[in-house]
Amino acid sequence: MGRLTNKVAVVTGASKGIGAGIAKGLAAEGAAVVVNYASSKEGADKVVAEIRAKGGKAVAVQGDVAKAADVERLFAETKKAFGKVDVLVNNAGVYEFVPIADVTEKHFHRIFDTNVLGPILATREAAKHLGEGGSVINVGSVASTSGPPASVVYSATKGALDSVTRVLANELGPKKIRVNSINPGPVETEGTHSAGFIGSDFLNQAIAQTPLGRIGQPEDFGPIAVFLASDDSGWLTGETLLAAGGLR
Repeated sequence: MGRLTNKVAVVTGASKGIGAGIAKGLAAEGAAVVVNYASSKEGADKVVAEIRAKGGKAVAVQGDVAKAADVERLFAETKKAFGKVDVLVNNAGVYEFVPIADVTEKHFHRIFDTNVLGPILATREAAKHLGEGGSVINVGSVASTSGPPASVVYSATKGALDSVTRVLANELGPKKIRVNSINPGPVETEGTHSAGFIGSDFLNQAIAQTPLGRIGQPEDFGPIAVFLASDDSGWLTGETLLAAGGLR
């Protein structure tokens, strides 16, 4: 029996990357998983198929976390499929590094709507369904404190998410709902490949400053999410766990 047997988890942005790694990690410990996606149905269906092939339970549900109606539908579909919600992983996020001279209103709102408004809307809806022992796990970034150049908007969203984590831990604590954050460093995903990060001077410098000497992989985050979703972390809330191989 896994540590998350009989629990139901919603993972936003789980069609690829860190979200997919977390979804598969939670399922491997017995959770029934809702694989949320905004546009990549093919990726979400692949994650669901991998989970089911190993005997797990999963469904894919489309929804843009920056839209309240989509978020409400996401949780309605979760209740329809599995009857309840125990865990929410706010992983859905977008990033685009641009120098301050190139920041536009469109860029700002695109990043903030998904990275900050999304987790707030998802947690607002999840809180209607989570019972005592419920867990909300945000996926932040070391960028919230490291401040890499050309990331003024992205880093600001992750700093905001750190604050969201602390505020909601205080607000939802009386209901015995815990809120914590996993803050990764650079991770090898489809997104970092398409953005040209892999092999870049920026990434090579980050690896050189990482004590464990490598870039993160999506599967690195499943065990951390399992810990935060399980009773093993029952005395943790409001925490941001740096999961970056020692990179500060």
